[in-house]
Amino acid sequence: MRGRPKQQTTLFSLRTPGDRVPAGHPLRRVKDMADAALAALSPTFDEMYSGTGRPSIPPEHLLKSCLLMAFYSV
Repeated sequence: MRGRPKQQTTLFSLRTPGDRVPAGHPLRRVKDMADAALAALSPTFDEMYSGTGRPSIPPEHLLKSCLLMAFYSV
């Protein structure tokens, strides 16, 4: 079963993670592009996952984390 995204607003802080990234940072544009592309793929992901069973990590989260690792790897 495909898991649903849960936004974590804070982590022991009164600021969200988005507040810590500068407004003009290039990753903001990359995030917008990735969100748009993954939103278009969402119906495909829904078809691939079963409606029953234990929820998984949403594939959008996994793909976005791989993208971040690619940008920050040496």
